[in-house]
Amino acid sequence: MEGIKVNQIGVSFKGIGSYVPDQVLTNQKISQKVDTSDEWIKSRTGISERRISRLEDNVTEMGYEAALNAIEMANWDIKTIDLIVLATSTPNDLFGSAPSIQAKLGAYNAVAFDLTAACSGFLFALITATQFLKGGSFKRAIVIGADQLSSFVDWNDRRSCILFGDGAGALAVEATNEFDNFIGFDMRTDGERGSFLNLPSTNNKDSIIDNIDFLSGGFSPIQMNGQEVYKFAVREVPIILEKLFRNTNYSSDEVDWLVLHQANQRILDSVGDRLKIPREKILSNLEKYGNTSAATIPLMMDEAIRNNRIKHNDIIATSGFGAGLSWGAALIKWG
Repeated sequence: MEGIKVNQIGVSFKGIGSYVPDQVLTNQKISQKVDTSDEWIKSRTGISERRISRLEDNVTEMGYEAALNAIEMANWDIKTIDLIVLATSTPNDLFGSAPSIQAKLGAYNAVAFDLTAACSGFLFALITATQFLKGGSFKRAIVIGADQLSSFVDWNDRRSCILFGDGAGALAVEATNEFDNFIGFDMRTDGERGSFLNLPSTNNKDSIIDNIDFLSGGFSPIQMNGQEVYKFAVREVPIILEKLFRNTNYSSDEVDWLVLHQANQRILDSVGDRLKIPREKILSNLEKYGNTSAATIPLMMDEAIRNNRIKHNDIIATSGFGAGLSWGAALIKWG
């Protein structure tokens, strides 16, 4: 796709959509598999249930449904979409699932690619897409966060299997030369702490012929040091948001909503308390969906916009954080 090469100064948000599988796994059902209980899980995480993909619910299918909902809200002609960025760590094609979504949508004029940053993925993808739009290369973009973590969970590990679910969310973003609703952003990575949360390859040794060995492909289940991830999130997320407020000349009092990656209710509450943002402004739906990785932020925003909690021109502070370790923040105005 040849860039349109016009001068843009900002972006606006035109539509949002989401999709979750219809298969519900409650805490009570998990307690039949591992030694835990509904009360134990809820008191430590805030999660009551999560969605688990059926065979037909891969990342391509979930991302397509979420994107289609966002496009319908935006009232776009699909042929006018220039860019599709899919944030996922669990593509159903390791070479990339965004092109499959592009084909399924019929968005043949759009360039499409995957971006991998785990639970920070959607925010990183949104930042990436907005920079293309502001630079004048593209006019309309679909940013998708979709993950199928149920395929990579050890369902016998009660420390991690209680946390994760599947889902997708998408945002329709348009370049404009009139205003900018993407107010500011910041991004960070600390690879030295990456071992706290990862999904490593298995790298099983095999042999092609004599003296020619190779490592066969495959992945281990999700590995996580929950205590360290918690400490990382409650320390670093308030710091990056406070810096973003300073750099954009905003204060936490001017924020209408705080939309964080939905990992743990205690993290959401702790970050809000640090920033002196009232609990009623902290959006949360992890009770129903658990941690859906790159999908959590757009999934939460879609729910809040469609039930009229988030309204036109509301100021939203958002932060994604997780494996890498990576984290970022953005300040946006809806609309």
